[in-house]
Amino acid sequence: MADDNESLSPEEREKKDKEARAREIVEQSALPYKWSQELGEVDVVVPVPKGTRAKELSVVIAKKKLSVGLKGQEPIMGGELCKEIKVDDSAWTLEDNEAVHIHLEKLNQQTWWENVLTHHPKIDTTKIEPENSKLSDLDGETRGMVEKMMFDNQQKQMGKPTSDELKKMEALKKFQAAHPELDFSQAKIT
Repeated sequence: MADDNESLSPEEREKKDKEARAREIVEQSALPYKWSQELGEVDVVVPVPKGTRAKELSVVIAKKKLSVGLKGQEPIMGGELCKEIKVDDSAWTLEDNEAVHIHLEKLNQQTWWENVLTHHPKIDTTKIEPENSKLSDLDGETRGMVEKMMFDNQQKQMGKPTSDELKKMEALKKFQAAHPELDFSQAKIT
């Protein structure tokens, strides 16, 4: 299918993408729930009859299965999840006695889901445009690496030494201070 897209003109490709997006919107709106995702999580909202109480619900959240419905009735939605989840980090709540909000933590937090349940229509994950993440959203180690890369990039653009080069220069200064008897005037440091 990728080969088909390559032979299309930009106008034809845009038209095909718009048609695919329109079909996707129609398919997704026909589902008995609404869903959204971020790289690490999926949120599902399932409408239930107004006035529903939590004790009247049957909600099953398993590693590879999800089911929501009213006790003693066919589930409103149910089936195999398209990917595995972290059950202990997933939860559901009843909002305003008319919607079940389900929060699913993805096991693999580096993949986009094509659908929630395997038997439901898929979305084109290549068209997902994630929100920009903030440095504060990153774990400490990753944040440190990103900040170092940003600093080094700025330093290079200004023609100044990178953080690694600064560390080497600092180590050399300490060594010279500790060994004043050595002559470093002809030394080439790399």
